[in-house]
Amino acid sequence: MYAALWRALPGPLALRLLIALALVVGAALLLVFHGYPWVMQTFFPTPDPLIQ
Repeated sequence: MYAALWRALPGPLALRLLIALALVVGAALLLVFHGYPWVMQTFFPTPDPLIQ
């Protein structure tokens, strides 16, 4: 699968590395700022201290 993705990237080696790095960083940022908070709120809710 990684070989197919690598062949799909355009340009010479340096450009492919830059695009691959940008894709990895983008995926990591999406997970950190959207994926993980959603999982924590959905499956591990924190108790509300105001409700008695």
